[in-house]
Amino acid sequence: LKDKFLALIRRETSNAKDGKNARITAKINSLCDMDIIIALYEASMAGVKIDLIIRGICCLKTCIPGVSENITVRSIVGRFLEHSRIFYFENAGNPELYCGSADWMPRNLERRVEILFPIEEPDLKDRVYHI
Repeated sequence: LKDKFLALIRRETSNAKDGKNARITAKINSLCDMDIIIALYEASMAGVKIDLIIRGICCLKTCIPGVSENITVRSIVGRFLEHSRIFYFENAGNPELYCGSADWMPRNLERRVEILFPIEEPDLKDRVYHI
């Protein structure tokens, strides 16, 4: 699962470097996996716009000049406090949307069996994106 996330992030980085549409949005509970954080920093430096909606722990720092200027982190509580994990990758104008069980934490990405599945039906994709 970690390899898949890193590949998706790197694809957005490559797309940004090639002048294509590149954006990442993730709604998760926690972000503390250093490999994911480094890949997100590299994506930000390449021009990828990254929006993170994180309920709990976030080890990524925003507003680092030249590093994380394209990253926003928000915390949402209330009716959206449920445990859904949603991942959006712009993919040069051919967006991919996934739901899954894993947060971006080493224990989830390296020591557990987790699931990630694509949302493909257009109406459902639109509904999930707006969550």
